[in-house]
Amino acid sequence: MSSVRRCSRTACGRPAVATLTYVYADSTAVLGPLATYAEPHCYDLCAEHAERLTAPRGWEVVRLAAEAGPLRRSSDDLEALANAVREAARPQTPRQGRGFEGESPEGGRRGHLRVLRSPDN
Repeated sequence: MSSVRRCSRTACGRPAVATLTYVYADSTAVLGPLATYAEPHCYDLCAEHAERLTAPRGWEVVRLAAEAGPLRRSSDDLEALANAVREAARPQTPRQGRGFEGESPEGGRRGHLRVLRSPDN
């Protein structure tokens, strides 16, 4: 199996250089640099098909320019990633006099579900 991703257009075997994503809520087609991974709801396009891309009437095409040179991480990106990992690893502890965050004394709450205690207890 080849590691080079191919254009998603039928009968086109050229290597992909751009990724197309539709934002249906905004009636927008976004064409940007080739995504790191193939996504099921995105389309990889070769240079010719990316250049000739048109959108349906009433839709807008947003073309994101490919950055020149290799992608470099800033210290802010690394710090934000480290903070997110620390936050995810932090154990959740019950609050004083209450249960977990968002939980009332009447019952537990997890996401959109609510657990009510029986009146017998």
